Amino acid sequence: MIDILPVAAADAGELLTLQRAAYVTEARLYGDPNLPPLVQTLAELESELAGSLALKAVAGHRIVGAVRARVEDGTVHVGRLTVAPDQQGRGVGSRLLDAIEQASGVAAAALFTGHLSEGNLRLYIRHGYVETHRTALRPGVDLVHLRKDLGAWTSS
Repeated sequence: MIDILPVAAADAGELLTLQRAAYVTEARLYGDPNLPPLVQTLAELESELAGSLALKAVAGHRIVGAVRARVEDGTVHVGRLTVAPDQQGRGVGSRLLDAIEQASGVAAAALFTGHLSEGNLRLYIRHGYVETHRTALRPGVDLVHLRKDLGAWTSS
């Protein structure tokens, strides 16, 4: 059984380990071992967590997934949705995405992923996200920006 819970400050070290494990596939896909999630320091993560809405997926005593977001101008900006490699494809990412959207209490969600991240794009589209635009990160790598109306989640 997996529980979705708020992230605590004490979770930072385990979250950093999870993040690094989850982003190795992305690093290989893009040929870049220096992706920001792979080089983020513990201090940087702790600082980010202090100003973020963050949830974790817990199986027993192990964190198997996490998501962070910030709310700005009525939109929840979802970032760093990570799932342990051995737990991918089991619905953990979907549950975290739904939970962060609901926890935000706002009317819209936005996120981005790399254009080669087909699994991520399938997940987001399956959850109602629509591509709004692309931006070039560097030659040969585009970021795909997606948005979703969350009107049903708001409690107005």
